[in-house]
Amino acid sequence: MDGRTISVPLIWSWRLTEATEKQRQNFEILGDGQGIHWPDIDEDISMEGMLYGLPARRPQNPSKQAA
Repeated sequence: MDGRTISVPLIWSWRLTEATEKQRQNFEILGDGQGIHWPDIDEDISMEGMLYGLPARRPQNPSKQAA
């Protein structure tokens, strides 16, 4: 909103890391600059998360249950 540029390592988002360059280039600014949304990979990152250094966590696989 105020013209500053914020950048974080790509590895902070496993979805962005695994996305193609074309998918990463297709993004939308949320609201008045509160975050960024990548519709092709269903990823959202808030400016607050970037400023506080909160990388996205990869979901854990559910443990396999014995039959």
